[in-house]
Amino acid sequence: MKQRIITAVIAGAAFLTIIIIGNLPFTLMMILLATIAMNELLKMKQMKWSSPMGILSFVLMWILLIPTNVISFEWLHIDKLEMFLLLIVVLLALTVITKNKFTFDEAGFIILSSVYIGFGFHYFIYTRFLEQGLAVLFFILILVWATDSGAYFTGKSFGKNKLWPDISPNKTIEGAIGGIALAFLVGVIYTVYIPIFSSWLSTVVFILVVSISGQLGDLVESALKRHYAVKDSGQVLPGHGGILDRFDSLIFVMPILYLVNLL
Repeated sequence: MKQRIITAVIAGAAFLTIIIIGNLPFTLMMILLATIAMNELLKMKQMKWSSPMGILSFVLMWILLIPTNVISFEWLHIDKLEMFLLLIVVLLALTVITKNKFTFDEAGFIILSSVYIGFGFHYFIYTRFLEQGLAVLFFILILVWATDSGAYFTGKSFGKNKLWPDISPNKTIEGAIGGIALAFLVGVIYTVYIPIFSSWLSTVVFILVVSISGQLGDLVESALKRHYAVKDSGQVLPGHGGILDRFDSLIFVMPILYLVNLL
């Protein structure tokens, strides 16, 4: 517990400081975190990062992750999405060239992993550089942390009905509801002092989307770890596991907020 608290304080303080600084330090931090998270996924799949397929996984993820103002393919007269699609074609061709030594399943894993990590952290960067980006990003962080805390303490005190025992046996329906309730309470208090939206309806919808999709993101990573029979995604953060263990909710929330036009 002591190690967990020390890690949380030090890593949390550094993380929040760089978010406030923004600009290039923030972008570089997101690239580093995404790279570590991608490596954790490759380890789960028992795929070496230094292998040709491992390197291609990082390249695909970086294409989706890094903003266009930092890297572009205009000199090739194609955009980032076209480059991503071109590399998918290359991956599929490799299943034939290698006579299935590199399989369709492995190609699918690389593509889905690069989308999961790349877009998740990309919209983290995207949000920070919005007009109210810092306030919005802190709002999202607070809502996710409130949801996690509310779910944990409510589930521990009142949890009786399992939420999804085949995926995460300790999570309960009562805990999930408690997480949403605390997120709502904390979110309302936050927006009283730092207004984000012009209407309360938009604020309520935002809180609900973040809290619910955050819990779903946590379940997605739980399903992933259960499939690959690992306890933690990594050991980067002593007492807390890996980067994916800490950012599973956030990288699921960010693209959803963008897709439903809340960013």
